[in-house]
Amino acid sequence: MSMFTASALCSLRRTAGTVAGVLAVGGVLFAAAPAQAAPAQPYGTITSPAGLNVRQFPSTDSSVVGFYGNGAQVGLTCKVRAQNVDGNTIWYLVRGSSHERWLSARYVANTGAVSYCNSVLTSAASAQVQGQHPGAKG
Repeated sequence: MSMFTASALCSLRRTAGTVAGVLAVGGVLFAAAPAQAAPAQPYGTITSPAGLNVRQFPSTDSSVVGFYGNGAQVGLTCKVRAQNVDGNTIWYLVRGSSHERWLSARYVANTGAVSYCNSVLTSAASAQVQGQHPGAKG
């Protein structure tokens, strides 16, 4: 024999049905929530009609190690303040290379926020330890 009255059983079924319905709707709402997109990596577009030299260090006295033509899009890692180029002291570190590669921000239109680099040029520091000055000519 049942321990519940007919009225109690009916109420219990309604409650269970409501809970199941809420869980089902919640599950659908949870599953339908849009996925969080990963933040876009900043990049720059070369704006100089003649193109732009890529430098070993953030200075025009540094060695040219590459070149990007006008309109090229380049991934940017971070930025530093260094040599002034036509009123702009910002230089961008190119993303994805095994060695440091720098672009003068004077000729780069960046898209996305580019943060400052956390450490001082590690390559420059090691070059100075070896008695070389990274910006010296010759």
